[in-house]
Amino acid sequence: MRRHHWSCSPFADWVRGTKKLSAGTSEEWDDWTTLAQMRHNFRYWLAEEGLDYLQKFVMFIPDNLYAIKYYINNRWVTRSHSLTAHPRDIKPGTWHDVGNRFLPCLFNELQDFVEVELAWWHIAWDEEARKQFESPWYATGWFRWRTWRSPEAGLANLEWQRQLRWKEEEVGADFKGLGELTPQAVKAQEILDLYTWWTTTYRNRPDPYDASGWTAACEALREEHGPGIMSMFRENGDPKLKKASDKAHKLLQKIEAAYEKEDETMMIRLIRVRHGLWT
Repeated sequence: MRRHHWSCSPFADWVRGTKKLSAGTSEEWDDWTTLAQMRHNFRYWLAEEGLDYLQKFVMFIPDNLYAIKYYINNRWVTRSHSLTAHPRDIKPGTWHDVGNRFLPCLFNELQDFVEVELAWWHIAWDEEARKQFESPWYATGWFRWRTWRSPEAGLANLEWQRQLRWKEEEVGADFKGLGELTPQAVKAQEILDLYTWWTTTYRNRPDPYDASGWTAACEALREEHGPGIMSMFRENGDPKLKKASDKAHKLLQKIEAAYEKEDETMMIRLIRVRHGLWT
């Protein structure tokens, strides 16, 4: 992706004879294009298309080197052809059924999106932000490799996004939603909530075996009957131990079902906000 187009330069404005808009609505761009072509049709073509052809010719070698760099990035660094889980969630070389891979793969990608992609976005065009978050030289620009990670910069970007509101100078005084949060801000809040759930709430959920008392119940059985506790328990049917283990087991099932429902709800929310995951 080219960041600087010759057709958008001051020189192009001079060639075209009409200054290009820095921003505008689709209607404003249509009006500008019509006016620029009416004034100097050939000069408009020269600035808009001729300079593009010239730039492609001059930048042929740098563009191809850039494409190779991005292929390497996409293929082996970001691995944009796949959804991957962090080793802490799925240890490499171990088997996990497909259904059990969805949650860690999807939410690890969300975490990477916030801490890598949004972090880069936050500093890419802001010198002060680069100093604030102490980004290395390879975090931005032509030599950028997608290896710099900064949860702080990513969260700062979400904080900026979720405050975005429709402004009069952008949409006009007659816009019905003037002053309200933009769709981008709404999505940013949802992304922040999901990120916080994955990195904080999910990571700190009590172990269902400990929380239900099942671990303690099993340990009590082992202390009383020894290593062969389960077979002995089934045979002897100790009423006191059976009551304690049954209670713990029912609570264990309840907690696991609640966790499963929460996981599913969060995955659905992530799927619904997927169109907001871009930079």
